[in-house]
Amino acid sequence: MLTKQKKLSRKEIKEDKLVEYYYKSQSFFEENKNKVLMYAGILAAVIVAIYFYTDYRASQNTKADALLGNIMEVYDSGSYLEAIEGRKETKVLGLKQIVADYGSTENGETAKIYLANSYLSLGKTDEALKYYEDYSGSLDIFKSAALAGQASIISSKNEYGKAADLYMKASKISKTNSMNADYILQAAINYFDAGDKEQAKTLLQTIRDDYKTSTAFAQVDKYLSQLN
Repeated sequence: MLTKQKKLSRKEIKEDKLVEYYYKSQSFFEENKNKVLMYAGILAAVIVAIYFYTDYRASQNTKADALLGNIMEVYDSGSYLEAIEGRKETKVLGLKQIVADYGSTENGETAKIYLANSYLSLGKTDEALKYYEDYSGSLDIFKSAALAGQASIISSKNEYGKAADLYMKASKISKTNSMNADYILQAAINYFDAGDKEQAKTLLQTIRDDYKTSTAFAQVDKYLSQLN
């Protein structure tokens, strides 16, 4: 005579499945032990590599900061050629070498802006444009400066519409940039030179309405009178 099977409870079914899963996992591990250990080793190596790379980048950025600080006194004094090349007699590295050695760090990216400014001050516009365009740092103030630097060079080549667009782009990077009114003014001037008087007038009116305390505000009426 057949005996009636006992109905398993939900808890017992769950426990039974867990046991089954455990033995399957154990069996899989035994069969693929070498692969599992290999992948675990690779993952550990990647984590260690990322740690050391991050630490290295931080160290390089700190070095770039110190080197940039050493040459900024020369830059601020207006000795732009010396700022570019450095002071060999005192082993002060120039901006060009700092960019070459540390250009991928945040402070190395900052050095690109000062290097471009130096070339622009010396009238070497092609070199300046190269480093303005090469800037890829994360600081908004230098993002805007890089765009405005490109715009000033392009404007000197009579490409006024393109220059105006770049100035406007520079003014929109950060709402708190104290240079925004100046960028908008330069955009207006370039739109005027490009023949787009309506856009120039609109931007001048924006400065009049929204930037009353800026230095650009004092020049608005002069340019508006030319438009009218």
